Amino acid sequence: MANKIPNSVIGAVSSVIAAHYYSHSKLNALFMECGAPGDVPEGNCEAKCASWLKHCNEVTGVNAFAVLGRVIQHFMDQEPSEYRPEIEAGQRRIREALSRNQLSYQVNGHVTLAGASPATKTLADFLRAGDFASIEAEFARAVSQLDQDPHAAITAASSIIEALCKTYIEIFSLEMPNKQTVVPLWRSVQTHLGLNLDPTLENDQKRILQGLASIVDGIGAYRTHIGSAHGRGVLPPAIQVSEARLAVNASHTLVIFIMERWHGA
Repeated sequence: MANKIPNSVIGAVSSVIAAHYYSHSKLNALFMECGAPGDVPEGNCEAKCASWLKHCNEVTGVNAFAVLGRVIQHFMDQEPSEYRPEIEAGQRRIREALSRNQLSYQVNGHVTLAGASPATKTLADFLRAGDFASIEAEFARAVSQLDQDPHAAITAASSIIEALCKTYIEIFSLEMPNKQTVVPLWRSVQTHLGLNLDPTLENDQKRILQGLASIVDGIGAYRTHIGSAHGRGVLPPAIQVSEARLAVNASHTLVIFIMERWHGA
């Protein structure tokens, strides 16, 4: 993925986000909280958004796509309402702009490569429906990034675990942890999964689940330290492709296990 936000995406996002928040103070707080660099740009709300996103492209060491994802996260992750049709229209406009540039928005504020065709469903939709084929495709996309960008592959794999856990928690009305990162999310899901009632197997399964918990902890730490989600600086910590592949494959195993448990496959 190119490291600069395309102008057509900047135009769509600026128009939609400016209209949604319609407040200089809210936009200033939003962009600063999301890591946008520099002083507050001049101009009206839409011009301000466009200038700030363009500045993200220009500043060395700033992950422009990470900032973009955080800026649009709240707007994109909210459920459309019949009382506010402009939300669904705005979400569709942003997705279409991303798709035209072979990009896709995924839940929890991640902008990723989307391939040649537009994304018609969100990751949460695939998870709710038990759409194993589409989840396999998401992991295949992460694997395809390994050689070129192992940091982004780890971020993608961690994001899929986070999306799965958040969706699971919402579907089963579990308590959402205050800190919505991969480890506390997994802990909430783990306690709800249930184990085989046969006491002969229960201890064995507990060991496996404890191992999975360690995997989640490791992947979350990887993402924090070397993934692409929080910006990488000029020289990100080095990682071997084999190490990144291990993290992605471990994520895949965990996600498929939870989905099979959830959907009774």
